[in-house]
Amino acid sequence: MTKRVLIIGGTRNMGYYLSQRLVESGCDLTLLNRGITKDDLPRSIHRLHADRTDHQQMRRALLAKSFDVVVDFVLYRGDEARTVIELLRDHVDHFIFISTGQVYLVREGLQRPFHEDDYEGRLMPAPKANSYAFEEWTYGVEKRDAEDQLAAAWSSSQFPATVLRLPMVNSARDPYHRLFNYYLRLRDGGAILVPETPTHALNHVYALDVVDIIMQLIETGQGKGRAYNIAQDERVSHAEFLSILAGIMGTEAHSVSASRSDLIVSGFMPDCSPFSERWMSDLDNSRSKAELGISYSPLQDYLAEIVDTFNANPIAPPLTYRRRQAELNYAERLAATPRA
Repeated sequence: MTKRVLIIGGTRNMGYYLSQRLVESGCDLTLLNRGITKDDLPRSIHRLHADRTDHQQMRRALLAKSFDVVVDFVLYRGDEARTVIELLRDHVDHFIFISTGQVYLVREGLQRPFHEDDYEGRLMPAPKANSYAFEEWTYGVEKRDAEDQLAAAWSSSQFPATVLRLPMVNSARDPYHRLFNYYLRLRDGGAILVPETPTHALNHVYALDVVDIIMQLIETGQGKGRAYNIAQDERVSHAEFLSILAGIMGTEAHSVSASRSDLIVSGFMPDCSPFSERWMSDLDNSRSKAELGISYSPLQDYLAEIVDTFNANPIAPPLTYRRRQAELNYAERLAATPRA
């Protein structure tokens, strides 16, 4: 039987890849988004347009429609979760929510890596308003609110939700160009500025692994009422990551450590070292492997695939790369200044 699948989002990154896979597999696919981002996805895909923050627009878009599976990439708040629960209750067999490892980062007293059972507990107080930390904290707290609404709906009426908690997703289509920023700096051979703190291990996931996992859930119906950490097996230092990526590119990594506050004031962060943020999660993936039988692509292998894509499909550097010479000058000054 052909599955009827709705993707909320679906044109930028993981949703784009998933859309292609679903069409290739013969699914009857519908996309629901604002209709702003242009794409080259197959014309056979049905299109619905709505601002998902507007309850009435969502109601009009989904009225009298039913789906076997809904995959929601752009659910960010509890009120948005209440809307989809209300509109899709009894109209969907499986709802897959793409959440984030940031739901753990707003918890107090946790040790890395985070496990699914670490979810419950006291939250940290809100950071100073209008700060970067406040924005990231708000993102984690609001994603938790969305998860909590889905968990309550499962408990009360068996609303068939599966929650996938993701760390940083590496992809050739990342709209924020995070991995691409490293690629550009390694390619030009100059120093990469890296903040001295924090020194968290990098624990990411490959976008196409996420797509494979979602396809498995669509096909099997596994995981209803459960939450899963979805992350690569490797936990590597920032220096190890740079060495792996440089080796794939046939070059060497030269990093220079500097004060985080100085890098921020100089306007170099986060682009000079996007994976050096405090708000990077670190997820234990044991449950996903034990319950779903998932295996993850080795870090070296999938980075090589992404580099191949960058090489074969050149894209324009981000505007922030125009300050690359200023970064290099800053690194030279640091190297010439004796450290206390």
